[in-house]
Amino acid sequence: MTQINMKRVVLGGLLAGLVINISETILNIPVLGQQMEEVMKERNLPAVGGGAIGGFVIGAFVLGLLLVWLYAAIRPRFGAGAKTALIAALLMWLLAYVWPSFSLGLMGIMPTKLLFVATLWGLAEVIIAALAGGWLYMEAT
Repeated sequence: MTQINMKRVVLGGLLAGLVINISETILNIPVLGQQMEEVMKERNLPAVGGGAIGGFVIGAFVLGLLLVWLYAAIRPRFGAGAKTALIAALLMWLLAYVWPSFSLGLMGIMPTKLLFVATLWGLAEVIIAALAGGWLYMEAT
């Protein structure tokens, strides 16, 4: 078993994080932006501002790095390529998208429809991110 190539994890992870950030920008401004603002107002919460947005941007890059690290970690067992990227994406989606959304829905913090759309969007975004990051990753020689 070879070592994980951390330089390639970082490169692939930054690309995956960029994909996630672009996708989240599209989701949260033109797609769900107005609905999210209304939900925040209904709950007497402030609009999502600069500090929170900065945290989300950094968090997306961290998710990208973790996603490509996961891809690299399971690659010896499942082989290089899209299948392994999809497995990594599905696991990341369940842990980072489905479970938090499920929790927010159960507690009534966010409307189910909003969470459903955002979670399905997240599946597409994390698959694209995993494919992009996995494409850049290669084992150390």
